[in-house]
Order: sequence, then structure tokens, then C-alpha cells
Amino acid sequence: MDRQKTLHEGFAQARKITAKYAKTFYFASHFLPQSKKLAAYSIYAVCRASDESVDAIPDISGNQLLDIRRRIQSAYSEAQLEDSLLLAFRQTVRDYDIPRIYFDELLSGMQMDLDKKTYDSFSELYSYCYRVAGVVGLIMLQVFGFRDSRAREFAIDLGIAMQLTNILRDIKEDLARNRIYLPQEELRSFNVSLEQLQSEKIDANFIGLMKYQISRARQYYTNSEKGIALITCPYCRFVAKAMKEMYCGILDNIEQNNYDVFRRRACVSLPKKIILLPKILLKKNY
Repeated sequence: MDRQKTLHEGFAQARKITAKYAKTFYFASHFLPQSKKLAAYSIYAVCRASDESVDAIPDISGNQLLDIRRRIQSAYSEAQLEDSLLLAFRQTVRDYDIPRIYFDELLSGMQMDLDKKTYDSFSELYSYCYRVAGVVGLIMLQVFGFRDSRAREFAIDLGIAMQLTNILRDIKEDLARNRIYLPQEELRSFNVSLEQLQSEKIDANFIGLMKYQISRARQYYTNSEKGIALITCPYCRFVAKAMKEMYCGILDNIEQNNYDVFRRRACVSLPKKIILLPKILLKKNY
């Protein structure tokens, strides 16, 4: 087996998966140094495989997730690998010294999607968000490089903020999978029922709930700012800042759509992403 050729194939496969499923990150990733860019793609491709195995089959037994766990375990072992994507992933986790426990946590979060359809409190939801997104922030921090251990806390904050944003954007899609990530306590507090969500009714109660959720997500984005300055690679700082601003733009778009997440999917268009980049550069704080 030609190791270099196989690695090249693995990273190429990872790039295609990232380009297809993570358009915002793929757009921003072009500013990363080549080695870090490929590493990020290989990580995303494996994480995507985990996520897709859960979302593609709502009544999944968990066997597929167990298989992914075994594949990651094999990447961290000394076993011979034939899978080019796993070989690329193995090189990445070794080159950047990424602890396996991060991926164990990620898979535990995916397992929560199999076991849970609702979350009683924000504390419970936070545990889920940490596992499926906070640890992704920690993983990417290993690739980007950092000069202060406090950066880990802020990387988690950015991951949490992005996951909370995804939850608000995807309320309709999640309902179709019989999942409600909005904490039940908060739904009751704002007098928003399951029936109202299913009927896609936008009223003062729902708007109040959304404003509250958006405010909390923005607070996590604000907290994460302190960590971006602790990233050692300037290009990586720029990408982290760009991801933050683009995801904040999703929250802005939800507001612009009058909080109607049922009939219009909030997003940041490609032209807006392009316009955003020079604004980040001009701030000179990346």
C-alpha cells in the first residue's frame, strides 16, 4: 500500500464531505494553512459520519454508532488500517495530539440523540451541546494552536453558541424527527406548547421565547471572543472569528424573518459571507 497516495485519497475524501455538508466552515477554511485545513477536513468528515448515522435513520438501534466508535478506536490504535479516510484521521489526531476522550464525548452526545427526544432544563441541554459541539471546539483548538490553557474554556463557549444557533435554526427539522431541543422548562415559562410548535404558530409567546434563546446564544458568542485572541496562528484566528460572525449572522437572519423559523430557513448568503470578510480584517482584532 502506497501510504502517501492513500493519505492523499483520504484527505481528498474528507474535503469532499466537508464541502458538501459544512458549507460555512468550508468557505472559511480556505484561509487556513494547508496542513491545518486538511486536518480540519478529516476531523469534520469523521464527526459528520457520526452525526449522519443518527440523523439519517431516526429509529437507529445504535449498532451503527457502535461501529463508528470502533473505527475511531482503531484509528487510535496501532492496528493496520485500509480505510483511507481513517488513515488521514489517524495522522491528524497524532500530528495535533488530540485526546481520544474528545471523540468519546462526541459519540456520547450522538448517543443522547438516540436516547432522548426532549430536554427538561438548560442544564441538561448544555450537557448535550458540550458533547456534540463544545468538544468540537476543543478539537479544533488543538489544530489551531493556543498559548494559554484558558483558551479551552472559550473554545467550548463558541461550540455551545454555534449549537444553540443550530437548534434555533432547525426547530422545524427537529420536530419532524420528533425532537425538541428547546428546554421544556423554558417552553412552559413562555407558555409555548408542543401543539403550537407543530402548528407553526408565531405569536408573542413564541417570539418572547426566541428572543430569550437568541440572547443566551449571543452571550456565549461574546464570551468566546476572549479565546480567539489566544489562538497562536493568525490565519486560524481569522477563521475562528469568521465562523463566529457568520453564525451570529444566522441569529440576525432569524430576527429579520420575524422569528419565523418554520417557513424560511435562516442562513447567511454567500454574498453576505464575502462582504463580511473585509469587515473582520478591518477590525484588526483577529
